[in-house]
Amino acid sequence: MNYFKELKVWQKSIDLVTETYLKSQKFPKEETYGLTSQIRRAAISVPSNIAEGCGRKSEKDFFNFLGIALGSAFELETQFTIARKLNFLSETEFSGLESEIQHIQNMLIKLQSTLKN
Repeated sequence: MNYFKELKVWQKSIDLVTETYLKSQKFPKEETYGLTSQIRRAAISVPSNIAEGCGRKSEKDFFNFLGIALGSAFELETQFTIARKLNFLSETEFSGLESEIQHIQNMLIKLQSTLKN
């Protein structure tokens, strides 16, 4: 029932949520209900949708929830790009986050491809 916890993509996305919270704590206070909130919600959406998809009864449903998780990962990448442009993150911080997000995106795409075949 909880086999989603065994998926590497879920584990990595949980780690990304943690990193997202740590990095976004440093954002300006006036962004609490703006970019900080958006980034955190997008990050949380990735492992949440993987888990929800695993709980569905069909591979088609799982595939669709992986698509939602992937969309959230692209949303998160965009929001971190904005945070970098606003100098809320250093180039080093951004590069590490971007690399991790892109790795998760690729893992989701490969998992979808496996389900499709």
